[in-house]
Amino acid sequence: MQGLHLTADASGCPTGAAALREPLALRALCLAAVAEAGLTPVGELFHRFDGQVGGGGVTGVVLLAESHLAVHTWPELAAVTLDVYVCNFGADNSDRAERLLAALLAAFQPASVDRQQLRRGRLPGAGPAGAP
Repeated sequence: MQGLHLTADASGCPTGAAALREPLALRALCLAAVAEAGLTPVGELFHRFDGQVGGGGVTGVVLLAESHLAVHTWPELAAVTLDVYVCNFGADNSDRAERLLAALLAAFQPASVDRQQLRRGRLPGAGPAGAP
């Protein structure tokens, strides 16, 4: 269960981006970024929240063999939240997680990003999570 969990709260995104409002556009963006990062999709779901002020956002989840990607958009706020978690069972997927997050941030072009990183779990016999 040892892995890397990355989150980003992005604001000031250009509101004309189709991926902020359209499930198919967000799906295409996410699956392309997952493939480019070298991760393995095993399932997905994308849903638009209609009837919201400003047109409604989209939530998308891509289940990965390595764990998951979740994206939530708020076009009325010009904002996106991103959540990337990869397990490092059998291989260190940390660089792939970083590439995935970077590709999505580049696509949304936010004016500002609040980014978090958490090392999760520990290897048998190792110290606390994140310890050398």
